Amino acid sequence: MLEGKKILLGVTGSIAAYKSVVLLRLLKKEGAEVKVLMTPGATEFIAPLTFSTLSKGPVLTGIIDDNNWNNHVELGRWADVMIIAPATCNTLAKMATGICDNLLLAVYLSAKCPIIISPAMDEDMWLHPATKSNVAWLKQFGHQVLQVTHGELASGLIGEGRMAEPEDILKFVIDRKNASGRLQGKKALVTAGPTYEHLDPVRFIGNHSSGKMGIAIANALQREGALVTLITGPMYEPVNESFTRHNIISAEEMLNKTKELLTDNDIIVMAAAVADYRPATLAAEKIKKRDDKFSFDLVKTTDILQYIGDTKRNDQVVVGFALETTNGKENALSKLEKKKADMIVLNELAEGVGFGADSNQVTIFEKGGKEISFQKKRKDQVAVDIVNEIIKYRNENNIL
Repeated sequence: MLEGKKILLGVTGSIAAYKSVVLLRLLKKEGAEVKVLMTPGATEFIAPLTFSTLSKGPVLTGIIDDNNWNNHVELGRWADVMIIAPATCNTLAKMATGICDNLLLAVYLSAKCPIIISPAMDEDMWLHPATKSNVAWLKQFGHQVLQVTHGELASGLIGEGRMAEPEDILKFVIDRKNASGRLQGKKALVTAGPTYEHLDPVRFIGNHSSGKMGIAIANALQREGALVTLITGPMYEPVNESFTRHNIISAEEMLNKTKELLTDNDIIVMAAAVADYRPATLAAEKIKKRDDKFSFDLVKTTDILQYIGDTKRNDQVVVGFALETTNGKENALSKLEKKKADMIVLNELAEGVGFGADSNQVTIFEKGGKEISFQKKRKDQVAVDIVNEIIKYRNENNIL
């Protein structure tokens, strides 16, 4: 599936370099032409001969090798994609600040292709504010930074910091290659899952949203080239590790995080099932079962979609969702107008669709009166339909 693709594989000085050997074999098996770059530190973990044998070509480790100059500019322009795996804490810092003290970094700074980064380090290093800042800068540059995984680390501790598995990196490369790129360079913010509104330290008001629809939309947006940020409520749905993800609990937390990220995104899809009400008071301790009846007051949460509609720019596209049990079209159209959204996706609860199900059936209402109905489909297929309509809407309204 990668026939004809030219890939630079950068390997830095981490014990996880052994995974890069497997990644190289997988890339070659898919038909890619791969050139390997190693930092001096990487050669302390894996011999260049190993990569040379598998890549069927020389491994480049220095600006000058055997009295020959390795043209970093030419290498940077040669590749269709550059993968840096593993990327150490040290390398991330240098990439974020433009330090160029080895061949890999020189090629990185010369590259005109997409950059995919798979970090690897101990948990304390990964969670350090300096590393978080460097990763944020690299994402701001438009690079794809894959999420580290949880497990046993070289230190012997258990935690976050493991390099993504080679099979997952390969899948990400293939998915990106198959994308049409119609949203290349655009940023998308997607909310997914439920919110929980606590009554006491133990109990909460919530809903049955699984987050599947929101995650499917995020995946579809990414396949079109968008740089996706997720805000997710409490949920267990697997999430692509390349997304920038913010976990929240309550409607207020989702509102605050949305406000923080809103202006930096071109497309906003509010697929989360946000609670309309929350308990008026939060008990400091667990409420004991005493009386036969128990009641409490509820107050409205802030309407996040309304806030976005009131503050959005003309060059932003805002998509809301309406889950209805009766008068679906009437309620969706009312929501579209009142919330000042560009599109409302209506889905009505029925057997085999909606919360927790793998399928959905939607009707999209657009500002301007357009109505598009779709048959029942898997949620990943519904997501493609929704993203296609977002792209059409942007084109038809000259939103560049």
